[in-house]
Amino acid sequence: MSLVELTAQADELGLAAGGLACLDRCVPLLGGDDEILRPLWASLAESEEGFRDWGECVEQVRAKLYVADGPQNAASVEGEAVALAHRMLGGAPAERTAANLREWADACSVAALQIHGLLDATARAESDGAASARDRREGRTQDMSPLVAAELRRQVSVLELVSAHGPAGLRQALELTTEGRRVLRAVVSRRARGRA
Repeated sequence: MSLVELTAQADELGLAAGGLACLDRCVPLLGGDDEILRPLWASLAESEEGFRDWGECVEQVRAKLYVADGPQNAASVEGEAVALAHRMLGGAPAERTAANLREWADACSVAALQIHGLLDATARAESDGAASARDRREGRTQDMSPLVAAELRRQVSVLELVSAHGPAGLRQALELTTEGRRVLRAVVSRRARGRA
């Protein structure tokens, strides 16, 4: 099943986990530490109480990470990637409804694929823009760069885990996300060393 199909079938929990996982893997671009989104993950594991906590957690994370002016050099590859990550954070819905979460999860999925395409040193510059990211989500995966392929697999796995196991699948989804965050942090660090 393609990522688009999985997203279409996902419930509120799956959509929230999918969007949050994409944002969490891109936290290195926002200057956040590995625990910054932990309260949002915790709110997903709770039932009705978590629904009330979600909006408050979103606002707290935004206050810590969001830069209203955006990155200083959006013309660079890194600047564009940071701008996409800020857009994911800025778009996080304060109200956890299926409609809000579906729109956010879709936007986060596309943005995360774009970010990984931008930062993959082996990718062709034009290969992973927004149109290409949409193609990947629909199952057209030929000529996909390694970093984008890994991100797509993680996005699919998170939705499958939560769909199959509900809240019990969140722990594995978080483990996958943590692994992806480490990979992206290493890529960002390597690119920074290359510019130094």
